[in-house]
Amino acid sequence: MCWRRILVLLVAAVAALALAACAEVREQGGGQQGGGEGRQGPIELAVVPKAVGFDFWETVRQGAVCAARRAEGEVDVQWDGVAQETDVTGQVNLLQNFITQGVDGLVYAATDAKVLHDVTQQALDQGITVVNIDSGTDPQPENVPVFATDNVAAAERATEYLVEQLGEDGGKVAFIPFQPGTATNDTRTEGFKNVLKENPQVKLVAEQSSESNYNRALQVTEDILTAHPDLDAIYAANEPGVLGAAEAVRSAGKAGEIIIVGWDTAPDELKAVREGVVSALIAQNPFRMGYDGVNAAVKMIRTGEQVEGGDTGAILVTRENIDDPEVQRVLNPSCKNPPVEGQ
Repeated sequence: MCWRRILVLLVAAVAALALAACAEVREQGGGQQGGGEGRQGPIELAVVPKAVGFDFWETVRQGAVCAARRAEGEVDVQWDGVAQETDVTGQVNLLQNFITQGVDGLVYAATDAKVLHDVTQQALDQGITVVNIDSGTDPQPENVPVFATDNVAAAERATEYLVEQLGEDGGKVAFIPFQPGTATNDTRTEGFKNVLKENPQVKLVAEQSSESNYNRALQVTEDILTAHPDLDAIYAANEPGVLGAAEAVRSAGKAGEIIIVGWDTAPDELKAVREGVVSALIAQNPFRMGYDGVNAAVKMIRTGEQVEGGDTGAILVTRENIDDPEVQRVLNPSCKNPPVEGQ
């Protein structure tokens, strides 16, 4: 009886040492993403947008699912997000839950560049692969690729179009950002103001945030129109801002009189372009963000190789080109013919 007890104790001790060794190896892998030997077998990824319930992020989801289906081997995508892009704490908690669950990779868009850096580092320290889509962190770890629009360049292009539409005499413009502190908001602001500096005939007379909320954008625009009845143009930095601005301009009876240039391509935004209420939209490629983000995570997990991020592209959609085949390919993506590089 005594020997049996000793034998049981010895087996338990060996098992405990083995578990401790495994835990230590996993922890040592933290921060060394893209530099290991890689592994095979099923992969579990958590793909987290800034928020759910928006057409843009739904298209990101479609791209992520498409990439998972096309990948070699078994790749499972868990999709979840907070209800509002301003819910930074909610996103932090959600990502930390996925880290606790022990997913193999996180593919996510940061709601706050500085706050989410700590979450990225926490995941890396646990040996979890991390890829950012749409928005990265500050600082951005060198071994965490970002797949996103070149927001500065796209914003400059949209603002140059706005300036052209105003003509030589210029005019008064209002700016509706959405969430200062996020990489996308701040770079879209940068591109807009870069062009204004070069065009003093265009005067920025109002700047108010929509907080990524349609009702807030509507109210903000109504207030701006009341304060500046001679307003000539509006630059809105995301979907809720564009939709709120468009409705306020319609209600004021100034549809077609005030130039609206903005971002994203939700169905109601495209309808407004066809109607002439919105002059131009920057169409990003959210499908490709999800697609490239998942592919990168799978490759780094499978091969252990580092993957470089990249610009997922953007085009300017107007009433004149909205039905062009290449524009439609981005606006209505399909996994059979995805709008991605090399397809």
